[in-house]
Amino acid sequence: MKLKYINFRRKDSVAWIQFNRPEKLNALNPNVLKDLETAVACCEEEHFVRVVVLMGYEKAFVAGADIEHMSKADVNSAYELTDLGLRVQERLSDLSKPTIAAISGYALGGGLELALCCDIRISAENAIFGLPEITLGIIPGGGGTQRLPRLVGVGAATELIFLGEMINADKAKQIGLVNMVVPLGRLKGEVEAFASKLIDKPALALRAAKIAMRRGIGIPLKEGLQMEQSLFCMLFGTEDQKEGMSAFLERRKPMYREK
Repeated sequence: MKLKYINFRRKDSVAWIQFNRPEKLNALNPNVLKDLETAVACCEEEHFVRVVVLMGYEKAFVAGADIEHMSKADVNSAYELTDLGLRVQERLSDLSKPTIAAISGYALGGGLELALCCDIRISAENAIFGLPEITLGIIPGGGGTQRLPRLVGVGAATELIFLGEMINADKAKQIGLVNMVVPLGRLKGEVEAFASKLIDKPALALRAAKIAMRRGIGIPLKEGLQMEQSLFCMLFGTEDQKEGMSAFLERRKPMYREK
C-alpha cells in the first residue's frame, strides 16, 4: 500500500496511522484525506488488526485544514471538500475496532474533528486544541459543531466554537475532551499500554459496546435500550461469552479467540 501523506504500520495487533505532512503541520487537504481513507479501510479489512491509533508528530497531530487550499474554494468546491471529509470521518467513526487518537502539538479545526471521531483521546502535555474556524469567517465543517457538544456539553463547546480560541491539554482534560494527559516522552508508551488492555478484551463484545454507544447517542432512549438488549443477548451465542464466564467461575484468566 503506497501512501504519500500517511505512514502506516502494524505491530502486535495495533495499526498505527501517522500523518506525514510535517512541512504543513499535517494540514488536511483532499490528498491527505484520501490516504487516510485508504488506511482506515485497510484496518477494517485486516482481521488481525485489533486496535487503530491515529497520531501526528511532536509539533502537530493535525493543525487543521490547508487554508491555502481552502481560500480558493467557492460554494460548490466547499461542498466537494466537506463531502470527502465527512465520508472519511464517518468511516473512521464507524470503524468496528477501538480507535485511539494520540495527540501531541496542534489539534485544531479538522484535526480536532478527526480526534473526536476516535473512541479514546490520549494527549501529550504540549497539545493545543481548538476550533478556530470562526476567526476565518466560517464554522467547523467536519463535524465539530455536532460531535464536540455531544462529548463535552453544549456550554463548553459553545465557548470553543464561538470564540475560536485554543486551550491547552489540562483544560481539555478538565472539560472531558481528552481521557488522559501524559508527558510528551511517555505518549507512545501510554498509548501502547492502553491498546494492550483493549487487545486483552473480547473483540466481539468491544464491537457491540461501540455500536451501542455510537448509534445509541443519536436515537431516542427507548430505541437505544432495545438495541442494547439485542446486542447483549446476541453475545450469549458467542464462544467468548462462554469462555469469559467459565474463566470467572474457575478463577483464571480468560482466553478470548473470536475476532
